[in-house]
Amino acid sequence: MSLDLVVVGLGYVGLPLAQEAARAGLAVRGFDVSPRIIDGLNAGKSHVDDLSDDDVQEMLDAGFAATSDIEEIRDTDAVVICVPTPLSPDGGPDLGAVVSATRTAAEVLHPGMLVVLESTTYPGTTEEVLRPLLEEGGLSAETDFLLAYSPERIDPGNPVYGMKNTPKVVGGTTEAATRRAADLYGRFVDTVVEAKGAREAETAKLLENTYRHINIALVNEMARFCHELDIDLWDVIELAKTKPFGFQAFYPGPGVGGHCIPIDPNYLSHNVRSRLGYPFRFVELAQEINATMPSYVARRAQDALNEDSKALRGSKVLMLGVTYKRNIADQRESPAIPLAHALLSSGADLRFHDPAVEEWHVNGSVLTRVDDLEASVRDADLVILVQDHSAYDVDALVAQSRRFFDTKGASSDPRAVRL
Repeated sequence: MSLDLVVVGLGYVGLPLAQEAARAGLAVRGFDVSPRIIDGLNAGKSHVDDLSDDDVQEMLDAGFAATSDIEEIRDTDAVVICVPTPLSPDGGPDLGAVVSATRTAAEVLHPGMLVVLESTTYPGTTEEVLRPLLEEGGLSAETDFLLAYSPERIDPGNPVYGMKNTPKVVGGTTEAATRRAADLYGRFVDTVVEAKGAREAETAKLLENTYRHINIALVNEMARFCHELDIDLWDVIELAKTKPFGFQAFYPGPGVGGHCIPIDPNYLSHNVRSRLGYPFRFVELAQEINATMPSYVARRAQDALNEDSKALRGSKVLMLGVTYKRNIADQRESPAIPLAHALLSSGADLRFHDPAVEEWHVNGSVLTRVDDLEASVRDADLVILVQDHSAYDVDALVAQSRRFFDTKGASSDPRAVRL
């Protein structure tokens, strides 16, 4: 069977991409190295928040299948790589999965085929890492195959913007590659935006998340001094939002999580330091501020308990919401983890509740979600709202608690301690 597209990496980026392509009538295969993921998808089971089991079954009915057999993806017009790029120990991106996925693409590479990288990385990766690997077999990106970069813009849990209606940036190593990538995405994405080249497309992704990273750090630092000055920062933000131009609201919180904001700006910072020899100071300062927010929240938790003449050591502390984002189960880089470390190291008797998480791994131990939320709230010496899932009636929980620390600005009850 001739394929229009093979998606390598079937996680929170690759699976929605495959879904939209299959919906548009493209012949799509998914390739992954995880037997659990492959078996689950072929059985109609989803492993990502944004797709239901019914969505996966719809894909299967449209002809989609997942595989780890390279023989099943040889005859394809395009390969899109959507594998993770975590931070390496030196602060740059760990390209192990990208290199492995590129070698997979190289095994099926043929004249006229398009290869697109979507994994977030530093500017130059497409040309400096992927291209040499793909050209090892003798084909050239200038004349034989097409190579491009398109930054993923998946926002897990977003009810408005998904793969289809979020504009797609594409940039090729040649003009022909840009056009070919734009044609491919144009078959299942509403708006495609062509970049000058692959480097510009790579940098656009980093700029988007660096912008958010820096502005979140700004309000997180403001939260600290506004607390000391007895200024309600949440009210300040609402007032500033009334300006119809020149302002976008960002909100403080217990830290930043997910793969994008706490990770991606470091790729750019690492690239600037390693290639140009000087720091990207805004990014490094933002990282310092955001990374210290969990320990700041732990200190504020101690302050809240002090109001009741209690020490943090031995106090029953209930954390509500341990995922990195509301209404999803994804825990990647969640600030709840370093916050839990800080609380446990101070001797807190820690419990948790999250509607999307039954077991939580902290400090090498597995914590089980409390069964009765309301009873646990009443029993706790301190309740800390870390993630404001919509399943929580926050004001009702504040009313039932002895002491409630709201790190998300979700409560209108004046009894809640706000960040």
